[in-house]
Amino acid sequence: MLEPIGVSGADEATYNAIVRRTQATAPELAQDTHRSLPATRRALQALVEAGLATRSAGRPTRYVVVPPDRAIEAVLREREAALRDTRRHIGTLMETYRASTRFAHPGELVEVISGRDEVNDRWTRMQQDIRVQMRGFDRPPYAAPQGHGEPNHVELALLERGVRYRVVYDKSAVELPGLLDDIELGVRHGEQARIAGDVPMKLAIADDRLAIIPLMRPGDPALTASYLIHPSPLLDALIALFESVWTRSVPVRFGAADPGELSADESKLLALLASGVTDKAVGRALGWSERTVQRHVTKLMQRTGARTRFQIAMEATRRGWI
Repeated sequence: MLEPIGVSGADEATYNAIVRRTQATAPELAQDTHRSLPATRRALQALVEAGLATRSAGRPTRYVVVPPDRAIEAVLREREAALRDTRRHIGTLMETYRASTRFAHPGELVEVISGRDEVNDRWTRMQQDIRVQMRGFDRPPYAAPQGHGEPNHVELALLERGVRYRVVYDKSAVELPGLLDDIELGVRHGEQARIAGDVPMKLAIADDRLAIIPLMRPGDPALTASYLIHPSPLLDALIALFESVWTRSVPVRFGAADPGELSADESKLLALLASGVTDKAVGRALGWSERTVQRHVTKLMQRTGARTRFQIAMEATRRGWI
């Protein structure tokens, strides 16, 4: 039981014996534990050094146990302080590691991952290793026949664990039927989603240590290759690019804090309108006819007192709807 504080199982037998006696000589404890006298003396020396026992000055030498609550608590506090120092030192070590890997082996800073199974495996492992946050760009093309993928169940599990997800979706992605429902599922689990009209590529960044850029052209039946970017100036540039696009993108929310303010459909409509999607594209995304889209836009104008779609977006922003 005392191994976590550095007391071996053999030494613990001697400790238990001295606790029962409160004080004793080495021969007495050797007899109690059925160990040799030299082994018992070594165990007692270890206990004294750990602060669990003291040695008397008289003859014969007697060993006195320190009250276990005080002695063991002191050792635990010392170990905990050492662990805290070690955790703080990890940051320094990581800074040194990142600096060393930036230029030590330039050829290893960018990996090309080939093969559908290998790409999928690295993508899953990359997500599972996240500790703080995932940042990503999402845009067509998609390999799935219906034009978009299934919900990312690994993401949903990590969101439950407290990992932060921030994703910018290209305007062309949210126009696809059904994709907005997948985004809504992620948002309701904690994903922070935004829409932009100029997402430059597919991209995922795990913490600040790894990025993956999928390589896929329109018409490709499957994702079979990706770039893996390790800590480097290139990774720094990708992080800066993401933050720049994130800042000027439109937030996606599904339902306002006050349920009486907006319906879920109106929240989706506002996000699409603010990102510059056409009525026809809004209809595809929401499964509405263009006439239905125009009717909902007219209702929003009436509710906000706006005369144009631009004014709708401005008023919605003022009210905290987007």
